[in-house]
Amino acid sequence: MIHFCLDKTIRAGGKAFRLDLEYALTAGTFLGIAGPSGSGKTTLLRCLAGLERPEAGFINSGGEFWFDGLRKVFVPARRRNVGLVFQDYALFPHLTVLGNLLYARNDRRRALEWLDLFQMADHAHHFPRELSGGQKQRTALARALVREPALLLLDEPLSALDENLRDALGEEVRRVQRQTGVTTVVVSHSRREIDLLATEVMELREGHLDPSRHQLE
Repeated sequence: MIHFCLDKTIRAGGKAFRLDLEYALTAGTFLGIAGPSGSGKTTLLRCLAGLERPEAGFINSGGEFWFDGLRKVFVPARRRNVGLVFQDYALFPHLTVLGNLLYARNDRRRALEWLDLFQMADHAHHFPRELSGGQKQRTALARALVREPALLLLDEPLSALDENLRDALGEEVRRVQRQTGVTTVVVSHSRREIDLLATEVMELREGHLDPSRHQLE
């Protein structure tokens, strides 16, 4: 289980408000974070990843505190067992597809297994500039998962793709998430994308949990 209770000031759209919420993710959950622009979705994701530090609260992953405001604990991103996929993929341009995975985890056998799972084994020795948008996204997902993270965080993972490819890759992401059982959180401004991917939804309104959140399955 990943249990978090966060308090952090957010400034967006010329105003300030507080990200103030508590939530518990059971293992294997695929949580979608929905809400209007500037509601705190990305800030929440960055706090979970360790890229931003909350002002108070805690983040507990399976009994390990990644953040505890009272005890002054803050585990940096590089030491958290988290996989993160950015909207712009953030692949290393000077490394091949396989090289990007080996950078995350120096295990060639596991890297090739993940590339095969995402149907990218035939592109293992290609560079990012030689890939399509969908292939870059598959590579980014495989790189995040090769570390076998406790938590996978997806930031607008399908928004850069055209509609047909978005649906196809969305189904692929769901398939892999079910197969691996990795606890996953996706942030998107698109409710259609959230509905395609997530089994549970958190609605945010100005940093607070909207009680209208619901189960999709």
